[in-house]
Amino acid sequence: MKKYQTRALDSRTWPDFERLVEANNGVWGGCWCMWYHGKGEKAEDTPASRRKAKECLVREGRAHAALVYDGADCVGWCQFGSPQELPRIHNQRAYLATDPALPDWRITCFFCGKGHRGHGVASAALRGAVEQIKELGGGHIEGYPENTAGRQASPAFLFNGALTTFERAGFKRSRQIGKHKWVVARTVRKARS
Repeated sequence: MKKYQTRALDSRTWPDFERLVEANNGVWGGCWCMWYHGKGEKAEDTPASRRKAKECLVREGRAHAALVYDGADCVGWCQFGSPQELPRIHNQRAYLATDPALPDWRITCFFCGKGHRGHGVASAALRGAVEQIKELGGGHIEGYPENTAGRQASPAFLFNGALTTFERAGFKRSRQIGKHKWVVARTVRKARS
């Protein structure tokens, strides 16, 4: 398994994030990971407008992600944020039907560039996100991964992460909100200064 480094998505690392997204068709045809922010559903939205909106959020400190580096190259990420920053999740109706207490943090999506899937990038990204959350004050974290046990699932389509990845990182199953979709949770303390 490769040894990856992680860094926070911010104005300094934006060019690395931008290169990876552009090298992969804007991710899912130009979403720029804006769907979870509650953006990107109007007919006039374009990949260019979503890119601009994402960059604005990053520069304002309202978009968070752990970027994964293989040497100098950004090869993937894990997006996280508060429910106010990331109000949308998949299977939201089933999630809300459980009358949840909202977490402090949500882990909403992962991306791994072509040629790097299946090599531990998602695990490194999740570890990086948890470490950043500790630095940002800690708290209760939720993720919404897919259970792939007993079925074939392409790593390219595990944008919410795999259940096993979260469980290896200390997350526990909370409740099921879809045929293969789970809410997992973990609480972390603020990092010591």
